[in-house]
Amino acid sequence: MVVGAGLSGLSAALQLAGRGRTVTVVERETFPGGRMGRMDVNGYRLDTGPTVLTMPDIIEDAFAAVGDSMTDRLELHRVDPAYRASFSDGSGLHVHTDATAMATEIERFAGSDAADGYLRLRTWLTRLYQAEFNGFIASNFDSPLSLLTPQLARLAAMGGFRRWDRVVRKYIPDERLRRIFTFQALYAGVPPHKALAAYAVIAYMDTVAGVYFPRGGMRAVPDAMAAAAADAGVEFHYGSVVSVLERSADGRVTAVRTNAGERIPADAVVLTTELPTTYRLLGRTPRRLLPLRPAPSAVVAHVGCAAVEPGTAHHTILFGDAWEQTFVDIIDEGRVMSDPSLLVTRPSAGDPSLAPAGRDLLYVLAPAPNNAVGQVDWSTTGTAYVEDMLATVRRRMPGVGDDLELLHVVDPDGWAQQDMAAGTPFALAHTFGQTGPFRPANTVRGADNVVLAGSSTVPGVGVPTALLSGRLAADRITGAVTSSIATTASSRARSGL
Repeated sequence: MVVGAGLSGLSAALQLAGRGRTVTVVERETFPGGRMGRMDVNGYRLDTGPTVLTMPDIIEDAFAAVGDSMTDRLELHRVDPAYRASFSDGSGLHVHTDATAMATEIERFAGSDAADGYLRLRTWLTRLYQAEFNGFIASNFDSPLSLLTPQLARLAAMGGFRRWDRVVRKYIPDERLRRIFTFQALYAGVPPHKALAAYAVIAYMDTVAGVYFPRGGMRAVPDAMAAAAADAGVEFHYGSVVSVLERSADGRVTAVRTNAGERIPADAVVLTTELPTTYRLLGRTPRRLLPLRPAPSAVVAHVGCAAVEPGTAHHTILFGDAWEQTFVDIIDEGRVMSDPSLLVTRPSAGDPSLAPAGRDLLYVLAPAPNNAVGQVDWSTTGTAYVEDMLATVRRRMPGVGDDLELLHVVDPDGWAQQDMAAGTPFALAHTFGQTGPFRPANTVRGADNVVLAGSSTVPGVGVPTALLSGRLAADRITGAVTSSIATTASSRARSGL
């Protein structure tokens, strides 16, 4: 039994079905996807969750578990350039994942020394990924002692336990360029100058391994996975909310009950629900020496507009001038950014059918404080803040005019209404005390046939890690099996692709 048809639940379902288990998935929505949500508005097809897709080999592994093929189910295209970085001083550059193309672009932007530094950094990021993937990212941990492996010593020798910003600074003196290889710290919920360099593996994923986009939008990924799972015999119950875990005297879950009165027997349960819901269903909140720290949140505005210039990038990062202050604002002081930095995604660049003819679709994300530390009353200030976001986009992005059509907005209060802890879609911050064996475990004490999956457990936040969490959950139930991911990932890392 899998509760939740998000990426982690779909991954777990495919892995378990491929290992000969009879699998039922119960999902509260009428469609799969979880945080990779969807909405159709005025002829636009919105992706309401993540918009950046990396590491397709991990998706492929989920299909391969049932003898299926990602390429038969999903049409993925590499996004090139992966990003357009735009700085407040008017400068900018394209971020390519091809080494030669990126070195050429950096040389144009900041000179040959900077280009040479980038190539050395790229080599270091590749070695970091090789050191981390098998031993840390794609592994279950039974205790902190599980960390004591040769990979740990190798990671330490590489500088993985130094500060992320400080290590990148060795290779990239230019402060603007450093942002390209450290902005990912926002996903981890830790400022680059405080985050461990080990987390720079996220920068490897999108600046080296590559960024992709599926035809049909991001929703095409869970749709394809669910279709493969159904063809492999997985039974889906959509529009059903699990309300009770029925347990035997020894604590094992024997069935789940839904709000529609269904009782579905289960030998084992994978819970991918949001953390507050998970703890409510389990009837307990694990005790920790330190309280859990949620990641920062975001305000997201979906906007329709007249077709922009064809060369406008799929992903554009509009960096503000006070970049370091951004982390102080949203993490330490709980207020909106004094000098906004925004991610603007144009999904219609990858698939024009996502917008009506002659129109473009934009997704504008502003990092924001979560509701645990936030001092913002979104009910009274949210509308004005979104207007300021869009004014920044119009000012900084040529070709985006005044005819913006606001389609949908979600702020931290909106995320909270979806049961996301502290009103953040990025779950728990990747502090040292919430990483690896120190993150909430995917096993449940007192319920040995319940396993957790999703962003709040191992390995963490993001599309690739959500997929891996489903595989790790399946491993807890059946025991680990040989995966094609490690071989493919290692090969890619050695080649620098």
